[in-house]
Amino acid sequence: MDLLNTLVDKGLRRELPTRDEALAVLATSDDDVLDVVAAAGKVRRQWFGRRVKLNYLVNLKSGLCPEDCSYCSQRLGSKADILKYTWLKPDEASQAAAAGLAGGAKRVCLVASGRGPTDRDVDRVSDTIKAIKDQNENVEVCACLGLLSDGQAERLREAGADAYNHNLNTSEGTYGDITTTHTYADRVDTVEKAHAAGLSACSGLIAGMGESDEDLVDVVYALRELDPDSIPVNFLIPFEGTPLAKEWNLTPQRCLRILAMVRFVCPDVEVRIAGGREVHLRTMQPLALHLANSIFLGDYLTSEGQAGKADLDMIADAGFEVEGAGEVTLPEHRVSVGGGCGSHADAGCGSHGDAGCGSHESAGCGSHESAGCGSHDGGSVCGSGSAGSAGSAGSAEKPADARTDLVAVRRRGAGTDLAPNA
Repeated sequence: MDLLNTLVDKGLRRELPTRDEALAVLATSDDDVLDVVAAAGKVRRQWFGRRVKLNYLVNLKSGLCPEDCSYCSQRLGSKADILKYTWLKPDEASQAAAAGLAGGAKRVCLVASGRGPTDRDVDRVSDTIKAIKDQNENVEVCACLGLLSDGQAERLREAGADAYNHNLNTSEGTYGDITTTHTYADRVDTVEKAHAAGLSACSGLIAGMGESDEDLVDVVYALRELDPDSIPVNFLIPFEGTPLAKEWNLTPQRCLRILAMVRFVCPDVEVRIAGGREVHLRTMQPLALHLANSIFLGDYLTSEGQAGKADLDMIADAGFEVEGAGEVTLPEHRVSVGGGCGSHADAGCGSHGDAGCGSHESAGCGSHESAGCGSHDGGSVCGSGSAGSAGSAGSAEKPADARTDLVAVRRRGAGTDLAPNA
């Protein structure tokens, strides 16, 4: 297919595809999905080899968010039956982080619901970062606390944070349809504050909220312009008790096309499969490893993921390997420009070879970066608005059998008396 050959050539040169080319990826049929995966896989291997970076979420404060993000189970007015608790103590958060690190995670993503942190909250999180780093050598820490005020990113950096996650979620043109209590520009401002403070920026999207193909391409091009080190791609999990509870729009093939489009547009950036992969990719998750080079291990903020051992087996069976603590995540040319995640083997986020937080599944509106830093809770289904089922790109028809039985509320890990699924 000429389109795919062109996109591979551009990806290997880090050249931006045209918008028409990006849209054409989303419009390919299910019959061509393996060709699309194979093509994008060449770009992924060029910049990241067969390494898969593991990230682990710790939900520092769950529920009770004042923002109204439609995808989020922690939103204002949510009737989702999720865990609700206030701030974990630093030692509790450190113990929670240790479970993920023992499973092979390189990065710990600290997420808290809310519009954004107060200065006292920044102090709390700073103490937590110190506790985690004192007890775990070489760990990277990404914070996801919502909208930042002036000076807060610098304080987090001084406390030892390596990265900051704040997702754009969807296109600027449709942002007001999913959230009214803050703006798209507010989110862009927070990503820019993280950049300016020397934190590795992590920012991504949620697919499956009713957006069009054009919306998906718009947000991915906007992310390329912001140039984060990592891009979490969330697939909406339509939680009962939220406005998007009935939005079951994705198929595994649609999810793969979205991940491939992100890889072609952002070839040398860490692409993370975040919320909703178990629900929407299901048995095709291993194919997604040919497109993305990063995943979350274990559970998400307010929903359960598959067992950590199953993730490790999947990575090995698919012919990939877990990225080690001493490996740098990002390609050398991104490291050399000074910054971000993965970039130095000893500096900020990239230093440990790990890449941005990205996505904390189910996150809260502002704080959890869009469906959480990553979004399980509201993440987003792969491509709802313009997704087609059975290869009919652009079709509004929804998949016939939505697996609502796959949505499981988290009842273990941080904030509970039960061991985490790491």
